[in-house]
Amino acid sequence: MAYEVTHRTEYRYPSTVSSSFGEIMMLPRELPGQHCVHSALTIDPAPHDLRERLDFFGNRTAYFAVLAPHTRLSVTATSLVRVHDRQVQPSLPSEASWEQARVSAIDSGAYADAEVLEASQFVLDSPLVTLSEQLAEYAAPSFPPERPVLDAVADLSSRIHDDFKFLPGVTEVKTTIEEVFDRKAGVCQDFAHVAIGCLRSLGLAARYVSGYLETRPPPGRARLSGADVSHAWASVYLPGAGWADVDPTNDQLVNDRYVTTAWGRDYTDVPPLKGVIFTLGSVQDLRVSVDVIPVDDPPDDPAA
Repeated sequence: MAYEVTHRTEYRYPSTVSSSFGEIMMLPRELPGQHCVHSALTIDPAPHDLRERLDFFGNRTAYFAVLAPHTRLSVTATSLVRVHDRQVQPSLPSEASWEQARVSAIDSGAYADAEVLEASQFVLDSPLVTLSEQLAEYAAPSFPPERPVLDAVADLSSRIHDDFKFLPGVTEVKTTIEEVFDRKAGVCQDFAHVAIGCLRSLGLAARYVSGYLETRPPPGRARLSGADVSHAWASVYLPGAGWADVDPTNDQLVNDRYVTTAWGRDYTDVPPLKGVIFTLGSVQDLRVSVDVIPVDDPPDDPAA
């Protein structure tokens, strides 16, 4: 599959903003099964400075500075992405249990392995995901002794999907996992945080992944422009096999309909856009639109 992804964010202010500084994390990563053919950022008003680098987790991160007075700011990221074989899961032996994955991920004796050492940071608490006995107890029915780790993770994802209600508006970006668990409701960010908290509370390394999911209109209806949204899911580390991505919001393993932009410990590491403005007013209006449109598989060089 190949997708043209467009993510637009527009701010309108009631009074003049003298300058804006921001960080953008909307550009797809390069990873096995995903290749970004090309990508571009468009900022209006034109920025005085715009530069890109890789952050601590290897995510493509752009920084910009708009120094001219303005009452409107728009940021648009466009990308052409090829996705393939995302549904192929790591070649972990079927008999490998979740206990083996946990012990390998945190065993100090394995720290000579750079991959395991890197994964070990995702076993710890993070700003929005705190380990707890409550989360471990909730996860326990999915993780009986010696159960294969992928089976256990898939079962946990299904239970979160069934037990938590998808309900926009009841949470915000800073809502903690304890609040989400008490409400049993939230959005994809919250579902991912619950899954990650459960996995970490059992000693498994789990990270937060952000990106996009191609949505499909009901049969007989046309695709609506700007109707897609940013998405989030969880990823669990399988020592010796890599990472396996699971989407508890939709109760499925990640497949070729997903595009990955970034990953981190939780949402605080990978917001699509954040920044600082200098003004005496406030944000009057915020508009976000996302399009994930399937296209013909492009060549590596779109000019070819």
